[in-house]
Amino acid sequence: MLIANAPCSWGVLEFEPDSSTPSVAAAAPAAYPQVLDEIRDTGYVGTELGDWGFMPTDPARLRDEIAARGLQLIGAFVPVPLVDPEAHTPGSVAAIRTARLLRDAAGPDPFIVLADDNATVPAREQHAGRITPGLGLSDAQWTIFARGANRIARDVREATGLRTVFHPHCGGYVETPAEIDALMARTDPTLLGLCFDTGHTLYGGGDPVSVFDRHAARVWHVHFKDCDLAVARRAREQGLGYLAAVRAQLFSELGTGAVDFPAMLAALKRHGYQGWIVVEQDVFPGSGSPADSARRNRDYLRSLGL
Repeated sequence: MLIANAPCSWGVLEFEPDSSTPSVAAAAPAAYPQVLDEIRDTGYVGTELGDWGFMPTDPARLRDEIAARGLQLIGAFVPVPLVDPEAHTPGSVAAIRTARLLRDAAGPDPFIVLADDNATVPAREQHAGRITPGLGLSDAQWTIFARGANRIARDVREATGLRTVFHPHCGGYVETPAEIDALMARTDPTLLGLCFDTGHTLYGGGDPVSVFDRHAARVWHVHFKDCDLAVARRAREQGLGYLAAVRAQLFSELGTGAVDFPAMLAALKRHGYQGWIVVEQDVFPGSGSPADSARRNRDYLRSLGL
């Protein structure tokens, strides 16, 4: 298992920060050379791409920037509102564009990390961490959602040879353990893997080890994220939405929250997982030193033997 970090740990998030929050609006994420330098300098050996356009979109330049720092490019996040059948074709186009960049810059091994267009459906964003069945998809919507995920994964593989994993995520339509089960049951295991995220699984109401054990054969990519249960409890009591909970530091540094990482590591080893572990801190610009946080997270993983 190799350890990577991602641009989101430097405030490069897959959603727009709330410009009404002064501490967020006043600060911008670091530029990509600084992010790559600090990923390397804090002890990581891989990175994900971040939002399209954050890093160079010319494959040769991107390859040179990654290689100059001794890193590997391992994946890229592609959000698609899969419940909308009209979004499947443009979603496929975006995923193929991203996959071609990954392939041409880094070869056949990176993943497309497919996700719902998280935090864009008000009811799901506002009730993240406390999703009830009534807020979920109907059978007909599940059919559309799964068909879109299968189609995009197939299109990416046929066009580029790259594999696709789906990332369950709070604030989207696949958050709870039951929703993860539903998507896995409705999608092709030869086409679509699972990007397993410990923090989102916990806040979504699951026990990370149990959910991982149930779907280990589908897990091709892993994100390590912790979750502060005190913040989670306040978010639920106050009815905070997903973005407000993240701003309140829902996802704490590794080893300071409720995820049992020693047990998680034991489960990964028990199932023979040999892929990447990506640290994702989900910080907003202006919320502290990302490099210091990344170093603490790396030191914690070293304490576990990683």
